[in-house]
Amino acid sequence: MRYPFLFARLFARFDGESFRLKLSAHLRRWGIGYLGVVLAAAWFQANYVLGLNASSSLPQHLFLIHKGGLPQRGDYVVFRWLGGAPYPAGVIFVKVLAGLPGDLISRTDRDFFVNGTPVGHAKSVSRAGLALEPGPTGTLPAGRYYVLAPHPDSLDSRYRLMGWISESQIIGRAYALF
Repeated sequence: MRYPFLFARLFARFDGESFRLKLSAHLRRWGIGYLGVVLAAAWFQANYVLGLNASSSLPQHLFLIHKGGLPQRGDYVVFRWLGGAPYPAGVIFVKVLAGLPGDLISRTDRDFFVNGTPVGHAKSVSRAGLALEPGPTGTLPAGRYYVLAPHPDSLDSRYRLMGWISESQIIGRAYALF
């Protein structure tokens, strides 16, 4: 018989309207905060992604990729491979953007230059023993870019297999994390 008295006493002090107002305020505060986190996460996912460089072509291995927009000379650029051995179409590459539309790509023997500045040497044979043909030379047309990586075995614009990449292949800019 003590329990009904206890409950009656608790409910006698319970103010339903006050409770509803306090609960409503907490839900608004936390609900808006939660909604903000969800919206921020959705925005981040729509604009950024993490990328992993599995090769030794670049010294960094983890990149934050900002989708959209066009990187500037010297930035890391992320693009899709169009296909052809040794990679299937759609593989994502990270390289350094070295040549922009209007730049002059030249070659002396197997040494490549962008506007007269040395950017790399093209090997004649791959590590697997396959013959490697040098990439194109000339003035980069609108919508075409020269990409490279510092590693001597990197597959980049020094080789015909990759050549110049098109703007339609570009996903965005990458930022090295480590």
